[in-house]
Amino acid sequence: MAKQFNSFSEFYPFYLSEHNHPLCRRLHFVGTWTVIGFLCLAAALGNWLFILIAPFSGYAFAWIGHFYFEKNKPATFTYPIYSLAGDWVMFKDILSGRIKL
Repeated sequence: MAKQFNSFSEFYPFYLSEHNHPLCRRLHFVGTWTVIGFLCLAAALGNWLFILIAPFSGYAFAWIGHFYFEKNKPATFTYPIYSLAGDWVMFKDILSGRIKL
């Protein structure tokens, strides 16, 4: 049975523990950049198909990190909303230097 979290602040340490391998974190970081890139393309070109492609590109990088390097199941499958928030907070923490690649 999955652990129940009462808040994102409770969840985030668990999320980080699922991303110990540096290559997994790097792949998440690249995946988040691809999401940003596709969203910018959608806005710049007015082609909203890029919005549909964005999550697939982001998750492709992230899931490769989990399946090949972490050897764990992505938290997205059990905690989809908290996991999505965790992706963006970890991205911010990497950009700010709080988390090392």
